[in-house]
Amino acid sequence: MAEAAPVSTWDVVGPPDAPTIVFVHGALMGRAVWRPQIDALSDRFRCVSVDLPGHGTQRDVPFELDDAADGVVRAIDEAAGGRPLLVGLSLGGYVAMTVASRHPAKVRGLVIAGATREPTGLNRLAFEAYAGFLRLAPESVVRTVALAWFRRRYGPLLGSAITAGGHFARGGSRAVRNIAGSRMRERLVAYGGPILVINGSLDLAFRIGAGRFLAGVPGVTNRLIPRAGHLSNVDQPQVFTGLLEEFIGTLPA
Repeated sequence: MAEAAPVSTWDVVGPPDAPTIVFVHGALMGRAVWRPQIDALSDRFRCVSVDLPGHGTQRDVPFELDDAADGVVRAIDEAAGGRPLLVGLSLGGYVAMTVASRHPAKVRGLVIAGATREPTGLNRLAFEAYAGFLRLAPESVVRTVALAWFRRRYGPLLGSAITAGGHFARGGSRAVRNIAGSRMRERLVAYGGPILVINGSLDLAFRIGAGRFLAGVPGVTNRLIPRAGHLSNVDQPQVFTGLLEEFIGTLPA
């Protein structure tokens, strides 16, 4: 009996010789959350969207930050064909910081969205409380409520598109708990390359204190998207995508 082909942990869309963007999703979601950006950019850019451990095609793989970062590096090496723009949302932002700090030569530019709160000190308690809630709540109930909310908030077509890979409360819980206590700001400093930071104006948990998180970090461009929450790439997709294109235009070849 023939063995089943291995499932890829990333998708690749766009011209093979075009500039590359690697997208890393947030907790509970999968790589499908980047559908608005990939639909808008894949005619001009090679778009690589990665599933993190505990999510999507890696739902049965326990999340560890080092392993997650290594998986993104593999996608960069095998699918991105060079030094991509690396874009991370929420949990994906923290993973992207880790990748950029360890492999700065592999990252042409770094974009972090909804990831400007250091998960240490009192913030660590908030991260751990959120992880604990996700761990204790029935996963099927969390999934049903979340999927219904996405469809109501974004409409049936977009709501279904961004959740096509599923919803992963258990994987998200472990991931958030795993990064709690990690010092992330110093990883931005260690990267040393160009950085675009995006926050939604309604995402108070990450917008407030962003200035303190970014203080002293070189090469930062800080942008706020009006009327956007934590999923700023979906709340205001055209604005978010426009900021990516604008940033790419400033990067050295």
